[in-house]
Amino acid sequence: MKNTNINSNFSCLVELLRSRSSEQPNKKVFTFLGDGEIESASMTYNQLDLKARAIAARLQLTLAPGERALLLYPPGLEFIAAFYGCLYAGVIAVPAYPPRKNQTYSRLEAIILDAQATVALTTKSQLADIESQLASLPKLAKLQCFATDDIEGDNALGWQQLNLRGDSLAFLQYTSGSTGTPKGVMVSHGNLLHNSELIRKYFGNTSNSKGVIWLPPYHDMGLIGGVLQPIYSNFSVVLMSPVSFVQKPLRWLEAISRYQATTSGAPDFAYDLVCRKVTPQQLENIDLSSWEVAFTGAEPVRHQTLVNFASTFANFGFQSKTFYPCYGMAETTLIVSGGLKSEAPVVKFCQGAALEQNRVLLVDENHKGARGIIGVGTSKDQKVLVVNPESRTRCLDNHVGEIWVSGLSIAAGYWQKPELTKETFNAFLADSKEGPFLRTGDLGFLDNGELFITGRIKDVIIIRGRNHYPQDIEVTVEQSHPALRAGAGAAFSVEVNSQEKLVVVQEVERAYLRNLKGDEVIKAIRSSISEQHELQVYAVVLLKTASIPKTSSGKIQRHACRTGFLNASLDALDAWKLNPQQDLLQLHSNLDSLLEQIQFSTLHGFKEPAIEEINQDNHFDDSPTREAITTWLISHLAMLLELSSDEIDIHEPFAAYGLDSSVAVNITFELGQWLGCELEPTLFW
Repeated sequence: MKNTNINSNFSCLVELLRSRSSEQPNKKVFTFLGDGEIESASMTYNQLDLKARAIAARLQLTLAPGERALLLYPPGLEFIAAFYGCLYAGVIAVPAYPPRKNQTYSRLEAIILDAQATVALTTKSQLADIESQLASLPKLAKLQCFATDDIEGDNALGWQQLNLRGDSLAFLQYTSGSTGTPKGVMVSHGNLLHNSELIRKYFGNTSNSKGVIWLPPYHDMGLIGGVLQPIYSNFSVVLMSPVSFVQKPLRWLEAISRYQATTSGAPDFAYDLVCRKVTPQQLENIDLSSWEVAFTGAEPVRHQTLVNFASTFANFGFQSKTFYPCYGMAETTLIVSGGLKSEAPVVKFCQGAALEQNRVLLVDENHKGARGIIGVGTSKDQKVLVVNPESRTRCLDNHVGEIWVSGLSIAAGYWQKPELTKETFNAFLADSKEGPFLRTGDLGFLDNGELFITGRIKDVIIIRGRNHYPQDIEVTVEQSHPALRAGAGAAFSVEVNSQEKLVVVQEVERAYLRNLKGDEVIKAIRSSISEQHELQVYAVVLLKTASIPKTSSGKIQRHACRTGFLNASLDALDAWKLNPQQDLLQLHSNLDSLLEQIQFSTLHGFKEPAIEEINQDNHFDDSPTREAITTWLISHLAMLLELSSDEIDIHEPFAAYGLDSSVAVNITFELGQWLGCELEPTLFW
């Protein structure tokens, strides 16, 4: 058997935590900011070890080692205790998004059935809702649910220690799987130890490091980078809910400043969001000079985002060399490559048209159509190749190909999917027979060992750091209105102002061609995508029957659809696209009554209420009237969705306007501030 332990002192994560608890029992490793600002809970090594043993003892009464347990937790420290409880019991953890009220369970049901989980763990506050929802799904009727936050520490005495090894399976990572065909990446203790050591080396983490993390622990970046890495490198981390960040991005910077964090990071969209949402007045007491590693990954790292963030926060102690672009995925446990901590990110300017043809043509930054491609570093202790996906032979430097990776962080494969595992995890070079390699499905090139990501072979759409599979969105679209043909649509993304946006093209049934109500159909598409996927659509194109690009075997050609959309060559019946400039002009004429009630500060080029001044001026004697709230909702929904207020019908469900999750959370928070009360973040759903 291979030696899968980067640190010979530990064969598994259980031994690591037990060692930390024995040597530093009272060291506080986790602090949770319940509202993103105030400390609501903390946990020492000893407390985590005790709680994990207690949960493990309870699990060992129900499950045998190797069985699967679903983890459904709201943000907080209970998830961490439950995850380690599974490890201590030898039970394979299956982290998943906690279901939202009124949300479809189709994705969660697919994960549970694929993993064959028999137990779901959660908190007392969530238990009743989850049990009632699962009871309505016949296939999940036998799933046993119980809360872990009421398990007493005395239960730890019943824990039976297991002989776990590096190749023992720790958890299944389902965050990137399609609803129709969920894929559980099998991550072992050895994978986690090896990747944790890589992260420690890349980031230069020590016991003196300090972290701030708001990333969800159901994702590999939040779990391995935000929860496991602090324990591995023996430093403390401050955690907050992703919702707390989206509600008020300033909280992220405030926490870094307050706790003098050295390590923190997020996908590209978060840095962009902070730039757009935070005002100079809010930054008066912010100090980012302690920030040493601002890692960015999980979606394309955009040059303009780094430039904007560095210039915006230069006067508050942030240095451009603090940015740490990196590359990885669930199949590689987490990180594959990263740069030098002491140096600024590497950027190459390439001709955009050439990149579309998978060619690297370096140009000047000011060249028309130049794209700034950020390097994501080199690989330590793992092998990274760029391979021609057709010939399966190595590409020369500065030639685009598929990225292949081998090393001890590569997971064992996909749960219960031997054929897909063989195809993805066991690739060999055609000429030298070297392998096996993981085929990442990502496109890129190497330049003096530096890796640059240019695109994807696979069709996954990444928006706000989350993966969305086009086939899932396409099914949602075709079911949204009877005028739409089944199996005749395509979902893909385009880049607009350095942001990835969703586009849908869809054929119409022949019987509806003569009397097509395009506005009605397009509205149904946007509403359904918002409800099912929490995404806002950038554009919709309705196509004539039998006109969508297909292969000779009848498969939809998404890349050809994207090209046709960009050059306006599709055979369109009707089309819709966001038009912020036109809508903004229409909006200003409708804000008079709102401007009389609330004063504004800058937001997205629009405005948001200055709450303190509202309260001081006492615009409302007791509470705002229904009419005032209605006016506020219409105007703010129009602002955030870049629509005219004339297009907002207060009687329609919010999802009808293509609301995405970040907009929903943000507008709920702003409404709560305006009303002077706290509202449930998922209110608009």
